[in-house]
Amino acid sequence: MISFLKEILMFLISRKKLWLAPIIIIMIILGGLLILSQGSVVAPFIYTVF
Repeated sequence: MISFLKEILMFLISRKKLWLAPIIIIMIILGGLLILSQGSVVAPFIYTVF
C-alpha cells in the first residue's frame, strides 16, 4: 500500500499535476468514512450529510 501511494505521488510530481492531490485525499477520506460506517451506529448520521 505504501509503494502504491509513493508511486501516485511520484506520478503527480513528474507530470506536474499536484493540484489533483487534494481531490485524491478527500476521496480517500470519504471512502474510508463510508467503509467504516457501514455496520455502525453512526451510519444514519453520516448518510444525512450526503
